[in-house]
Formats: sequence, C-alpha cells, structure tokens
Amino acid sequence: MTTQPERVQAPVCTLGEGPVWDGRDQSLYWVDILESRVHRMAADGSFSSWDTGQPVGAVVPRASGGLVVAVRDGFMALDPASGTLTTLAEVEKDQPGNRMNDGSCDRAGRFYAGTMAFDESPEAGALYRLDPDLSVTSLLTGVGTSNGIGWSPDDRLMYYIDSQAHRVDVFDYDPATGQIGGRRPFKAVGEGDVVPDGLTVDADGGVWVAVWEGYALLHHDPDGQLIETVDLPAARVTSCVFGGPDLDRLYITTAAGPGESGGALFVCEPGVTGQPSHPFRG
Repeated sequence: MTTQPERVQAPVCTLGEGPVWDGRDQSLYWVDILESRVHRMAADGSFSSWDTGQPVGAVVPRASGGLVVAVRDGFMALDPASGTLTTLAEVEKDQPGNRMNDGSCDRAGRFYAGTMAFDESPEAGALYRLDPDLSVTSLLTGVGTSNGIGWSPDDRLMYYIDSQAHRVDVFDYDPATGQIGGRRPFKAVGEGDVVPDGLTVDADGGVWVAVWEGYALLHHDPDGQLIETVDLPAARVTSCVFGGPDLDRLYITTAAGPGESGGALFVCEPGVTGQPSHPFRG
C-alpha cells in the first residue's frame, strides 16, 4: 500500500454497500441498504441522498440520465432532481421474504444484480440480468447471499460472490450476449461469520475483495494469489470501487458493527488504477 485508508467525512451507514463511480460528473454513489437510502458525494465534496422507500441493494448511473436502483421489489429508475422512483422491472414479486442485494453494470450497459433472503436462508436467492430492453433474465438460482460482481479487463471473465459459499467464483463471459458459463472457484475467503462481500477488478486484472467481519480488503492477482491485505478499523467491510479523475482512488464501504469506524466510508491510493464503472443503457 502506498497510502493507508483514510476515513471520508461522509454520512455513516447502517449497512453501506455498492459504491459506484460516475465518471460523467465525477461523483461517487453508494447505498445504505437497511435505511433505504442512496448517497452521493459530488466532485466538490458536497453530499446529497435520496429515500428509496424500501431496502436498496445497488445503484448505477443511467446513460439517459438519472440512476437505476436494485430495491426489494426489483429494478427502478430514480430521478435525482425529484426523488421520483419508477418501476422498470419487478423481480421475485412472489417472494416477499427476499430482497435485492449487490449489483453492477457491464460494458454493454446490462445491469447484473442478485437477491437474498432477509433471514439469510440458504439457497433462497438468485442472480438476474436486466437488459437495456428492460427484460430480466435469471442466470443463477440456489444462491445464498448474492454479492460482488466484476469483469476482467478483456471482458472474458466475470467474477461473482455468493457470500454463504465463502468463495469468489469466476465464469467465462460472453461480452456480446452477456451469457455466463463454466463456473469455477477463484479463491476461498473466510470461514464461519467471516465471508467475502463486494468486489472490484482493477485495470491489471487484480481482484479486490471486501471481507465482512474480517476488518480487511484483500487484493488478489488474476491467478487468485493474495498480493496484499488492506486493514480497516471496521469489521464489516462491504465493497469497494475505483474512482477519481484518474481512477486511482479506491473507495471502500463498511457497515455498522465492531470496530471504531463501522459504517464509515474510506478511501486509499493503492498504487494501481481501476476500470471505469459503466452506466445502465436502458
């Protein structure tokens, strides 16, 4: 590490998650799942937030303007100017015990996000893809806690975390169709209550994994070998994303709990650059 993580003077979250960098206006967005809020840190350092009215697992910019969120009931458009939410596609309407969790967009603007049970029942969740035409495709079932998603720089691999499996998996990925296949283990992480949560992939193909109850962010090379451990003063490290004008700043979200800074937002400069976040193109 060239710089140890520093706390950002940002709103403290109950369950901070899903950071995404919007290169268009140099803003960072992230969510507080249990408080049903989307937060934004603007380029000038000012903050704003929106109430989604239901648990929100992920947020991404929308190419046509505004934001798209993955909430309890499915995918919705959020107009930042008015705070209005509009349903784009319902997900698992017949399963009120589930909610949507982490998600991300690929280069083509397809939004991948998964679900989990509120009570964390095993195999109750799934992984979905929202295409630009607003159709929803089920990609995986029998998921415990659907979490981090990211792509290799050449778009040939997709990394995915089911936290309850204590493992980061990797799929062969078709960038033309968005289809996935050939699932295999990439790296085992944690045991018991210590589980992998969110992830991001840097421009060199390094995979950064947030560790819930682990006080740490783990940096792996493309072969799955651990390169370094970033220690944080919060046990429940939830996710991370590269941002800043040069994509050389790594923002890290956490949740309330053990540690002196649970729920805080952190930033560090790890000496590598990230890949840009992509907007939903529907």
